[in-house]
Amino acid sequence: MASRFDIRRQTGFTTIAMICFFALYLPIVTLVVYAFNAGNSIAIWEGVSLRWFYQAWSNSQVVDAAIRSLQIASVAATIATIVATMAALATTRTKPYPGLGFKYAFINQPLMVPEIVTAVALLIFFSRIKIWTGYSGLGYLMAAHTAFCIPFAYLPIRARLENMDLSLEIAAADLYATPWKAFRRVTFPLLWPGILAGLMLAFVISLDDVVITEFVKSGGQDTLPTYMLGQFRRVITPEINAISTVFLLISILIVTVFFFISRKKDQE
Repeated sequence: MASRFDIRRQTGFTTIAMICFFALYLPIVTLVVYAFNAGNSIAIWEGVSLRWFYQAWSNSQVVDAAIRSLQIASVAATIATIVATMAALATTRTKPYPGLGFKYAFINQPLMVPEIVTAVALLIFFSRIKIWTGYSGLGYLMAAHTAFCIPFAYLPIRARLENMDLSLEIAAADLYATPWKAFRRVTFPLLWPGILAGLMLAFVISLDDVVITEFVKSGGQDTLPTYMLGQFRRVITPEINAISTVFLLISILIVTVFFFISRKKDQE
């Protein structure tokens, strides 16, 4: 008789998972620890200090780049989420028809194309517009980030719509609710966690983008990631670690807020 085994306990899986987590998070922990280094080196520990956090806070270039990053990410995430919501409704609240699969692929195409290809294409496209209009402001970066973030916002919104029960929306239609009223009173409250997830994901993706920003930006339009990239070409100090640590804390805060909001919504 063949021996039985528990599919929930596979030999070696726990060890492999622990090694992968260790390899993934050890560099991040090291970065955070050395952000509190009192010395000038990123590799030699010289005591605990908040020196580099204060220095980053008082660095006008860092502050300007951070504000610019937040502006671009806020605008891009908001517009991308609105467009992604409309696209998700149009591709899920309909009967299957020829070409629907192509629309899915078309919306998600930026996820499959190498980012460098998208960056070069946007560079060529926007350079022509800059010549024609003479405008070289942040609008190009906002437009580029919006286009790149749409599929990231689309995926969680579409997933939420596909898992939603249509009976409530059908009931609203049977009670003579207009399409807009049914959406506002029924669909939107149920869809809100997915919209929030798409918004936060698009915001984080825009906030830490380097490749597209580096190709599209004009002079004096550094975001925080491109500023940090530029610092690696000069003398590297723990100030970079401090900035990265703040980025990490912002990401953790966003995920935590989404977790509690979505859990509360599900309990309701």
